[in-house]
Amino acid sequence: MPFIQKDEIRYYTFELLSETKLIHAVFTRRGGVSPAPWDSLNLGGTVGDLSAHVQENRERAFHSIGRNISTIYDVWQIHGSEVVRTDSPRLLNIPHRKADAILTDRSFVTLLMRFADCVPILLYDPHRRVIGLAHAGWMGTVKRTVKEAIRTMEVEYGSRPGDIMAGIGPSIGPHHYQVGPDVVKQVIASFGQDSTQFLSNKNGAVQFNLWEANRMILAEAGVNDIEVAGICTACNLDDWYSHRGENGRTGRFGVLIGLAE
Repeated sequence: MPFIQKDEIRYYTFELLSETKLIHAVFTRRGGVSPAPWDSLNLGGTVGDLSAHVQENRERAFHSIGRNISTIYDVWQIHGSEVVRTDSPRLLNIPHRKADAILTDRSFVTLLMRFADCVPILLYDPHRRVIGLAHAGWMGTVKRTVKEAIRTMEVEYGSRPGDIMAGIGPSIGPHHYQVGPDVVKQVIASFGQDSTQFLSNKNGAVQFNLWEANRMILAEAGVNDIEVAGICTACNLDDWYSHRGENGRTGRFGVLIGLAE
């Protein structure tokens, strides 16, 4: 089963990435202490929730997968294509770096990102023992953030794209993701004729399939092993936060990945 329950904490895992040398979790919103509208495992610190709630939720999330909170490395996500590699956790008194993809090859570092409709993409090279997380909304998709992450894995760690495994996590599905003319224009400018594979017109409204667009980006970068969760956050509010599904008043679910000792 892709979902795992640890006490009140419930998280999703990819079959492709479920091996003993890798720890990963896409946390649902269940099992935390935050009140509505952030109920309940909100890991977003900039959405109006109390910082004490967010800290307790982080502790619970890390504890549920057997990782110490002191191993955390996270960034300030800005819908760009900047990739950061790290050899150490982020000390909590050190400001966040701005980036939308993070990489490490150190087992004492746990990578964390936060989501509420954008696409989480988990990366793992079992040969070079490198892990990564990427954040791709429509801007990150147009900017091909995950392609930059793959390229950095090649340059910095010697990874071969064909060795990399990728999981495309729960995020807003195409049937809930209508986009306007400006977004359509930028998608076409970035992808050209390929954009017809993930832009569709339904009753006069254009829908953008972020899952398929990022799957294509990964495949074009040379990644062969790709698993798509296919879970729409806006359709499943009992499990996931959704910026669109909850009119912008919601929390952020966390995605963690780490190398086992």
